[in-house]
Amino acid sequence: MKILIPPSEGKAKVKPGGTLFSETKFRYEREVNQVVRLLELIDDEDLSSVYGTSAEKALMFHRQNQDVFNSRCAPAIERYTGVVYEHIGWSTLSKKAKDYMEKYIYIFSGLFGLLTPKTPIPDYKLKMNVLSLQHHWNPVLTETLKDEKVIVDLLPQVHRKAYKPNKENVIPVDFQITNKGKKSAAGHFGKAVKGEFIRYIAENNITDIEGFSGFEYEGFKWDGTSFVKESS
Repeated sequence: MKILIPPSEGKAKVKPGGTLFSETKFRYEREVNQVVRLLELIDDEDLSSVYGTSAEKALMFHRQNQDVFNSRCAPAIERYTGVVYEHIGWSTLSKKAKDYMEKYIYIFSGLFGLLTPKTPIPDYKLKMNVLSLQHHWNPVLTETLKDEKVIVDLLPQVHRKAYKPNKENVIPVDFQITNKGKKSAAGHFGKAVKGEFIRYIAENNITDIEGFSGFEYEGFKWDGTSFVKESS
């Protein structure tokens, strides 16, 4: 079983002395180089739309991305600081739970493709839904996942386009709120639930979907296909 999760917008700054990314022998080094070369083709006036920030910040992010191979690294699970990762609480997990995550968790990234929690990566900013990166990574990640017997997909829709799922072995899991019989996405709060769920399956060494029913958080319960909360 493999569990697919998204990265986060927030990133922690690396402590001095980390390994250079060029020294890590990253499995998708060639594909990352292709993305970096693609970035070099972007005109400065288009940077704001690519990074979704002011021109000044966009240029800073752009230079940072272009220099990733010369940048210092931190483990991906410590690099990401968003809501999902806050609720995973990596630093407070048991060693057994951390080993579980390294074995079963895959993180999808616009710049790096696919990471495990302990994969060393530099600071960066690049969404999956820009520059057709879903299409760049799709054949690569589809090939990587093709022999997995069970894939639990906790990705948002934009990241789900970065691989071609096999309907027989992929289980998409969503977090929803039901109001008067109508289901809608849990939105930002769903990220907290997702993080708590990942923490739960790691701490309890869950290796099949039957174990999902034991998880409940803030009213969210497993209904066999999704985690759903009844809105009052």
